[in-house]
Amino acid sequence: MPDDLTPAPADGLAEAQRLLDADRPFHAHEVLEAVWKDAPDPERELWRGLAQVAVGITHLRRGNRRGARALLERSADRLEPYAAAPPHGIDVIGIIRDTRVLAAEADSTPPDRLIELRLTARP
Repeated sequence: MPDDLTPAPADGLAEAQRLLDADRPFHAHEVLEAVWKDAPDPERELWRGLAQVAVGITHLRRGNRRGARALLERSADRLEPYAAAPPHGIDVIGIIRDTRVLAAEADSTPPDRLIELRLTARP
């Protein structure tokens, strides 16, 4: 991932979703982190939370259940303030719900389980 990558939110969401769908959550994290670093102050914690969800999934896939649970819980908490008025079509409520389920099931999630997560609301 180039250090100077600064995708627009829509492009970052599309690329992160593509990577999540391809079971590449760490790479999705890098894209979301690039958007986070370039985001305006009111949105920075949103993008940081999304990036942490992707890292939490990475930890699950690598068998680090305790680290996954901690990151997933922290990311859901970080996303909560955006639930009432989510920008960019991000399905904040759905992501929080799915992230909390992943955190609760972390101890029983096999590392080879493909984890599906939608970042935006379905049309």
